[in-house]
Amino acid sequence: MTTFTFVRHGETDWNLQRRIQGVTDIPLNDTGRAQARDTAEALAVREWDGIVASPLSRARETAEIIAARLGLDDLEIEPDLRERAYGEVEGLDHDQIVARFPDPLEPVPGRERRSAVVARVLPALQRLAEEHPGESWIVVSHGGVIGSLVRYITEKALPQQGQLIANGSAHDFVVEDGSVSMSEFNGSALDESVRRRAPLSLELTLPS
Repeated sequence: MTTFTFVRHGETDWNLQRRIQGVTDIPLNDTGRAQARDTAEALAVREWDGIVASPLSRARETAEIIAARLGLDDLEIEPDLRERAYGEVEGLDHDQIVARFPDPLEPVPGRERRSAVVARVLPALQRLAEEHPGESWIVVSHGGVIGSLVRYITEKALPQQGQLIANGSAHDFVVEDGSVSMSEFNGSALDESVRRRAPLSLELTLPS
């Protein structure tokens, strides 16, 4: 069994402006750096074996701040932990998105499906679990990645309507015997009604 605590990176100016970031590489702002320090303090009460991050600078810097506080050397970078790509809506806020794509069912060119996000993240977790059995790792990633995994594992029971993956928040996942599950969402234990062990692989079907 390997435990992975997923942390969403700290705030950026685009987060503050409620603009979609996706894979656009926007750095942390000062609030985001303070959030990373606060998260590091919260995580310092536990023992950790390592830390891995998305290559995007907002996640990498968050991980560097956490690693420095916890004395974790050799930060690993995993490309498959990058944020969900949002295609033509990256850089836009909600009103701009609605103006450009008024039909919510209209596909956005270049936007990655949630299932595709899960399908690339699961093998990365499997590799890390195989390399670090029995260990506890911090994974610094993104709201779209964490939210997609939570939806997959809980069969869309979480996040609930209006429930956000906050900057600096932490969420505990467990990889064991070819499956992935969650033990905590945003610091709270999962209700038994939404706990399940999901396969550590996902077969994608092409949209019709």
